[in-house]
Amino acid sequence: MAAPQEKTFSTYNAAQGQHYAQARPDYHPSVYAYIVDTHKATGGQFDTLVDLGCGPGNCARALAPHFQHAYGIDPAPGMISTAKELGGTTASGEAITYGQGSANDFGTTTDVQIADGTVDMVSVGNAAHWFDMQKFWQRAAAILKPGGSVAIWTTGDLRVHPDSRCAEQVQAAMDTFRERDMKPYSNEGNRIVRNKYWDLPLPWQTPTVVPEFAQSDFIRRDWMMGETFMINGDLEVNMDLLEKVMSTSSPYTRWCEANPQDVEGENNILRKLRREVERILRADGVQPGEERIRGVALGAVLIAKKAKE
Repeated sequence: MAAPQEKTFSTYNAAQGQHYAQARPDYHPSVYAYIVDTHKATGGQFDTLVDLGCGPGNCARALAPHFQHAYGIDPAPGMISTAKELGGTTASGEAITYGQGSANDFGTTTDVQIADGTVDMVSVGNAAHWFDMQKFWQRAAAILKPGGSVAIWTTGDLRVHPDSRCAEQVQAAMDTFRERDMKPYSNEGNRIVRNKYWDLPLPWQTPTVVPEFAQSDFIRRDWMMGETFMINGDLEVNMDLLEKVMSTSSPYTRWCEANPQDVEGENNILRKLRREVERILRADGVQPGEERIRGVALGAVLIAKKAKE
């Protein structure tokens, strides 16, 4: 039901929050448009949004212009301080309210207090795999209005696009990096992401069923090859950007914490992966400094509806 071993993002400091905001690509506008359009088509209203696990606020800022009021909630003080610096406004011109809280108690903390039965959408971008889903669904059922939506999405496993140069060799290097170097620092939440949330517990699958959400109203949309889930998810990137984006993963963050003496320099495992990718591409005739690969993220959006009274 939960990933209790996850202590990485929830303890991010201000510097880590700023790095995450700068390095992690945002989701493609089609993802946000699908969430908003589906919420509207299923009878959702647009007064109040809660973006949970908001990190530096990317998703809150993207969705807030559709709502009159918006809240971004995250357990990490560094993420919240970054989100506050970056700001964001709603359709009414009101500033997004950011504060600390967890999936178990959001809307009830000193930072952010929201009355039960007043929220139209709870959005969760690439964070639900860290939640105790039993407690999350119970809290979502309490805070949502009848007809409100829970929109959850994930990137799934980031892969090398089959049209990328030396795709099979580069993918093999990535797979080795993940299985040999990152696996000791990965946990259940990371596995759930790689599986595109197919086994993320839904409200009718939790030990205690949360009856406010009907399975018959559930919607899942998977992005397929040729569609773009993340802004930079289907573009060629150079080695600097590759290294920067991959440095935002939680297994790599945990590796850095366990190996501080190797973070800088060529013993860094992410730097070693970069060198291996460079070697593969140069062997195929790519000139030094011109190495680029094309990635793809085939994500998914899950939408659950609170039953109307």
